Amino acid sequence: MPTVKLADGELNYRFDGPVDAPVLVLSNSLGTSLGMWDAQVPAFTEHFRVLRYDTRGHGCSSVTPGPYSVEHLGRDVLAMVDSLGVDRFAFCGLSMGGLIAQWLGINAGERLTRLVLCNTGAKIGTDEVWSDRIETVLQGGEQAMRDMRDASISRWFTPAFAKQQPAEVNRITQMIAGTSPQGYAANCAAVRDADFREQLGAIKVPTLVVCGTRDPVTTPEHGRFMQAHIANAALVELDAAHLSNVEMGEGFTQQVLDFLRS
Repeated sequence: MPTVKLADGELNYRFDGPVDAPVLVLSNSLGTSLGMWDAQVPAFTEHFRVLRYDTRGHGCSSVTPGPYSVEHLGRDVLAMVDSLGVDRFAFCGLSMGGLIAQWLGINAGERLTRLVLCNTGAKIGTDEVWSDRIETVLQGGEQAMRDMRDASISRWFTPAFAKQQPAEVNRITQMIAGTSPQGYAANCAAVRDADFREQLGAIKVPTLVVCGTRDPVTTPEHGRFMQAHIANAALVELDAAHLSNVEMGEGFTQQVLDFLRS
């Protein structure tokens, strides 16, 4: 896959769809790669030129020294689209990708046509939880990432989906097992330190908030808070855990497409 050169590394990306279509950027969750969006690409590329990328520290993108910040990750997105000659774009991010989306909405709203915040929150978790996870991963290395794979199943998917779709669950959770411990820890710091609760009112671009009704990480309450603080934001709740785009597949895709094309 091609890469975009940054001042301090490279981002791995993939463009799919008609070259003359409007651009939609998809941003992955913590511990996954751009492959988490595979189910959405066929339908999305009927209407958009879809730009997926591996967030710094993930997949085939550079693992640069941490810790990172969401501002750093957001500026990576702007550097990427600038390098590719993209002026304005829609942006859809899930979990950590949703934090990046919020940063862009607050700080670069003039570049955005639409914003989709999936299974995310203005503040995710506690500082203590993230700091403990960083320490565990840095001390345990690759074995800690393999342990994280097993622990992630119950957070990312409902028990019914995990039982019915073991191959897909394995495909997605293998992403976290293959993530660099240093890259993962550096991004954990970005999630830990992000807090947009007092800044959401600065988002003026049309926004859709997507929640999973059985998401133990970013609950529907997180989504309702964002909807309440972003002017005219729409809210969709899906019967899913944290990775609603994987678990709900077509249902997620249609809800997002309906919003992006409205």
